[in-house]
Amino acid sequence: MMKGLKKWRLFSLLAVLTVFLAGCGQEEISTLLPAGQVGQDQFNLLLLSSAIMLLVIIVVVVIYLIALVRFRRSKLGEDHIPEQVEGSHKLELIWTIIPILLILLLAVPTVYYTYKLGDVSAMGAVDEDGNAENLVVDVTAKLYWWEFEYPDLGIVTAQELVVPMDEKVYFNLIAADVKHSFWIPAVGGKLDTNVENVNKFYLVFEKDSRNLKDGVFYGKCAELCGPSHALMDFKVKTMPRPEFDKWVVAMQASGENQVVANPQGEEVFQQSCIGCHATSGVGTSGALGPNLATFGDRNRVAGFMDHTKKDLIDWIKYPQKNKPGNLMPEFDHLSDQDLDALAEYLMGLSVEK
Repeated sequence: MMKGLKKWRLFSLLAVLTVFLAGCGQEEISTLLPAGQVGQDQFNLLLLSSAIMLLVIIVVVVIYLIALVRFRRSKLGEDHIPEQVEGSHKLELIWTIIPILLILLLAVPTVYYTYKLGDVSAMGAVDEDGNAENLVVDVTAKLYWWEFEYPDLGIVTAQELVVPMDEKVYFNLIAADVKHSFWIPAVGGKLDTNVENVNKFYLVFEKDSRNLKDGVFYGKCAELCGPSHALMDFKVKTMPRPEFDKWVVAMQASGENQVVANPQGEEVFQQSCIGCHATSGVGTSGALGPNLATFGDRNRVAGFMDHTKKDLIDWIKYPQKNKPGNLMPEFDHLSDQDLDALAEYLMGLSVEK
């Protein structure tokens, strides 16, 4: 008996822990801790639908318990037959009208927010001088990394999206190879990136990423796209508009004011990497490999490895081991001296330092 009691205690403890741990989350990646207006609107819909479902469950359970207690056999006897309600117009109206009202209660705000959050009519708005009024980012998903082009600013970067706070940022989403899905959990819902058509939406970033644990929000690919799907991450840096404008100026000057941390490493790069990677933030999308102009400012190598020289060298030598299925060739033929110099050169590529 004691053994059975201990099992039930353990089961109860696990049930309670499940309830409490379900509410835990990291601010930089949790949908339950929205960091923008879009995420908050979607979270409100989640609360509404959960409340409706909880209400239905409570009502059904209460009715079940009342029936169980009032009409139990030990109280009314073996021969008691409850009142038959078949054909009751009153009850049929009740259990027809109430579900319709609940559906309407959920459907009306859902339809409203669907149209509200899908409105990208201001994406192409320009002022009197012909300048874009809103920031537009062209996102291209590739195996297995992300490219971010700012067409109105003439710059392009990869793996780390940099955006201003407290304004709508519009996105054009497309895939270069197979279907992917763009998702920043803490900021807004996911949207597919397709090969043949462009999906458009906007997000609002209301929290400064510098106050987060790693200084960034985390983005994910939410569509199974191959063996390294789980490693197809990207990071998001948010900052006030004046600081974002300074970042843009630094990116636009990255081709001219680049500091070379290791000349030998730059030479190795020119011989082995320049065919796929750019080191200037000025340009357009379409490169075979990620733009490396801000590599020294990132917090991860290849989107998921620690941002250290050791991990960078391991990535350069064995990209298939670390991220299976990606298109980067292995450079295990380089000498240790060349690899060290190349890693030092790449770690020095920065627009923020």
